[in-house]
Amino acid sequence: MMLHTLSHENTILNKFIAEIRDKRIQTDSMRFRRNLERIGEITAYEISKTLEYAPKVVETPLGEASVEMIADKVVVATILRAGLPFHQGFLNYFDDSENAFVSAYRKSTKDGKFKVKVEYISCGELEDKVLLLVDPMLATGSSLVLAYNALVERGGQPKHTHVAAIIASEQGVDYVEQNMPRQTTTVWASAVDEELTSRMYIVPGIGDAGDLAYGAKL
Repeated sequence: MMLHTLSHENTILNKFIAEIRDKRIQTDSMRFRRNLERIGEITAYEISKTLEYAPKVVETPLGEASVEMIADKVVVATILRAGLPFHQGFLNYFDDSENAFVSAYRKSTKDGKFKVKVEYISCGELEDKVLLLVDPMLATGSSLVLAYNALVERGGQPKHTHVAAIIASEQGVDYVEQNMPRQTTTVWASAVDEELTSRMYIVPGIGDAGDLAYGAKL
């Protein structure tokens, strides 16, 4: 499995990462959502460099031009609800892709632990397609792997899966590597943080992406 950490290179991406981390700027939910979307666009561009291409001839007003076009069939999938702005960033670039959605949540137990439950799946055929599984936060990795398994059970095995996160933990990256096909999985993270709290939040992280984007939940 290959890991790409996009913030290792100094680009405008770092400005957007800083803003979604900054607790003063986080109070502007519209700006927070827009930054998730913009990071999604940048990540989509980077992933596009790895896809297969084929030449296509297009007719201009003055002649013909040969252009290399994406030959892969792409499916963009996300976990509701925090993933929606990030997903939109990918969809802005892969605008003719298919889409898939998974509803997953943490169900707490009396001992303070939790189990991840998957309730809803909307997914088409995945066989021989490239799956972009995008979620802003890759904490423990368990939600993402459950979502992946649910999608594969419903749609079949993609030829390659790109896992895209904005903030990942080292533990989450390791869990994905151990529980998803290594030869056909690539992880893209804007930044990788070292620590997880006892409640499995990434530190320094950003907090709860869903609450920051759409408001606190009960």
